[in-house]
Amino acid sequence: MKKAYVFPGQGSQFVGMGKDLYEQHTEAKQLFDKANEILGFNITEIMFNGTDEELKQTKVTQPAIFLHSVAQAAVAKDFAPDMVAGHSLGEFSALVASKVLSFEDGLRLVSKRALAMQAACEANPSTMAAILGLEDEKVEEICAAIDEVVVAANYNCPGQLVISGSNKGIEIACEKMKEAGAKRALPLPVGGAFHSPLMKPAEEELAKAINETTFSKGICAVYQNVDALPHTDPTEIKENLIKQLTAPVRWTQSVQQMVADGATHFIECGPGKVLQGLVKKIERNAEVSSAE
Repeated sequence: MKKAYVFPGQGSQFVGMGKDLYEQHTEAKQLFDKANEILGFNITEIMFNGTDEELKQTKVTQPAIFLHSVAQAAVAKDFAPDMVAGHSLGEFSALVASKVLSFEDGLRLVSKRALAMQAACEANPSTMAAILGLEDEKVEEICAAIDEVVVAANYNCPGQLVISGSNKGIEIACEKMKEAGAKRALPLPVGGAFHSPLMKPAEEELAKAINETTFSKGICAVYQNVDALPHTDPTEIKENLIKQLTAPVRWTQSVQQMVADGATHFIECGPGKVLQGLVKKIERNAEVSSAE
């Protein structure tokens, strides 16, 4: 009976997120107040009372989800993970919850990451699309045959793969995916081609900040997006975190590996229940719940 704590990425945000934690737990309130101070703007006000539009700005979304996730882990009953993993942005939450990073350093990195990704998106307009109902190999094969930047970006669960690339590349890919029998090929309302080579400028900027940050040995293994394997060595964790922005999120493979390593219960820390749904599609017998 091993417990895996998992942390969501961008897209799980909603207005009102984290308000209950703030009102019910002194420790959570302290984290929220500290976040306002570090970020230099009142993120809690946007999270609790803002509009969807305000919350959707990358510079707000990423720190907001991180803050909600870390606060939930901090006040969770019997928080004793045997392993942790996070989806994309969620990897930073996982690293703080497992004590590899301090809360302050994690938040600063997430804020830098958000701004660097935003800048990369503005410099090079690009997008993503969800492909449903095609084999991973088929999706990869179609992407490789297109004369534009298009790559597999998020392996979410069997039959659900998100692709990332130039606007033209994604348009061509969606047509070809449908021709190949995809149930849906759905462009996503995102700011750019995350987890693709088009994020190289953001990766370079973030690498500098990561290399200047102290990473410690955590309380358990972190299954990282880049290779879906467990890591405890701070140097390896840093290297994988740097590669993460231009490499695909291997979520399907991470969950499969955690199950192979004995995980039976997956507990989601953060807004929403997206990861619980994905875990169930990857491993039907896994037990899933939200952190309490």
